[in-house]
Amino acid sequence: MKEIFHGIFSDKGRIFTLNLRPGQRVYGEPLTKTGNKEYREWIPSRSKLAAAIKKGLKEVPIEKGMKILYLGAATGTTCSHISDIIEEEGTIFAVEFSERMMREFLKLCSQRKNLIPMLEDARKPQDYEGLVERVDLVYCDIAQPDATEVALRNCQKFLKPSGYLMIAIKSRSVDITKKPDQIYKEELQKIKEAGFYVVDWVILDPYEKDHAFILASKR
Repeated sequence: MKEIFHGIFSDKGRIFTLNLRPGQRVYGEPLTKTGNKEYREWIPSRSKLAAAIKKGLKEVPIEKGMKILYLGAATGTTCSHISDIIEEEGTIFAVEFSERMMREFLKLCSQRKNLIPMLEDARKPQDYEGLVERVDLVYCDIAQPDATEVALRNCQKFLKPSGYLMIAIKSRSVDITKKPDQIYKEELQKIKEAGFYVVDWVILDPYEKDHAFILASKR
């Protein structure tokens, strides 16, 4: 295993995180043991962050002990791998709007104490303001036309001055009448105008069709 980013490993073209809960799978992913350590394969077709890493994202600023606000947790596939990376010293404040998704996610939260589930609407950060601390990173994966605006609203309220934004852009959710490249250009401009520096961005095809992934930092 070769560590390519903090807590993220590569072996023969596959990527892994060190399993925080040895012996337990989250979404049927393969487990691999090396010595006395167990790794979970991070499947890029199941996680946009894994897809971004496979497509050459040049930085993944997630480390042990970080506090993260995750918008659009769904059933927790990507959350679980970030949970591995930040270890028990870190915290993920995970927002999910769907009650059905949240029921599944709660099973994962019962096993991983660094996950804090919140059944809330990410468009209304004022509703969970009292539950979330200042965070090092805001991660946004919501298939909505105003996803970038929602992410920026949450950054304004919760992100530390030196923090990061990671956002998955689903072009067909933003505007189906425009070409994906035009959508990406417009969303990148919104992020820049909000005072962020775009560290890197990648297109996620073929893992996720018509998607891009953006990493930005506060100036």
